[in-house]
Amino acid sequence: MAIQRRRFLHAAGVGALLGLSGCTGESNPPQTGDETTASGGSQEGESSGTTQELTLATTTSTYDTGLLDALNPVFEEKFNARIKTIPQGTGAAIETARNGDADVILVHARGAEDEFLEEGYGVNRRDVMFNDFVIVGPADDPAGVQGMSSAADAFATISETQSTFVSRGDDSGTNKKELLIWDAAGVEPSGEWYRAIGKGMGDTLVQADQSGAYTLSDRGTYLATQDNIDLEIHVQGPLKGGPTILKNPYGVIPVNPAKYPDVNYPLAMAYAGFLTSPEGQEIISNYTANGSQLFFPNALSEDPQFGQYVPEDYSGGSGNGSASVSDAQFEHWVAENVPEDF
Repeated sequence: MAIQRRRFLHAAGVGALLGLSGCTGESNPPQTGDETTASGGSQEGESSGTTQELTLATTTSTYDTGLLDALNPVFEEKFNARIKTIPQGTGAAIETARNGDADVILVHARGAEDEFLEEGYGVNRRDVMFNDFVIVGPADDPAGVQGMSSAADAFATISETQSTFVSRGDDSGTNKKELLIWDAAGVEPSGEWYRAIGKGMGDTLVQADQSGAYTLSDRGTYLATQDNIDLEIHVQGPLKGGPTILKNPYGVIPVNPAKYPDVNYPLAMAYAGFLTSPEGQEIISNYTANGSQLFFPNALSEDPQFGQYVPEDYSGGSGNGSASVSDAQFEHWVAENVPEDF
């Protein structure tokens, strides 16, 4: 298992570096000193004992936005650890963990997360933060979707006018959300106007910009790359009064040591605890790009939030497991955490 895992990490790291080198429209690839993207461990921490290693599989949005560069070095110093980060789409990150090649995942597709939990591969899920999705496109808005209150109606209009749409097409959390919206619109997208490119969010935004196309983006990555593209937001997400279907919550899930005894479960739990601690939540809250907060922490609450630990359709005998309850909870998070002038 260990030898196979090291081989996987080497392959994944090379792929991640090649795939992300153009992700934000910059010419230089991310710098790394090892097989995968990793934050440098604290020299002071390393001198006090053996440095532990944690493998994190995560969505590209946490990497593209630079959020992990703010979080991971603090954790590494505090726990004398070194984090190997595998930035992938959420589907690929979950599959990496399902194969036992990661210790912990940080992702944003609750349905896929629930399946991961139900299959017994993940344990002790925690809510970490949220933002939302937005529909972006060229300034001249050829489909005429500017200001629509329904994401499904906007997608239906894009399809009817056969305006170019660039899809990530990579089984990421964003791609899963996009397919959910097409389904709500009653559209099976196909044809020359619909381009599934199998790339990360940064690359997708760049390609949409270059081809005068629409796309669905998480707000954080859009804001982080806004200086390099000319796309504009045409349909807002719930952070700015848009439809709740565009919600985008993130969760952290350690891999179940009963499935894979060689995972670093204690360190995975420490990482989940750090992200959801007052210190981790403050780092998330303070992280900005282009003057805007990218993510809103939601791990800390005086009221019990049992729904974060189990699949959303699990009622625990209370009958409260439903999409409507999930939407109401997200709307509560927005009301409590997002400033009115955001």
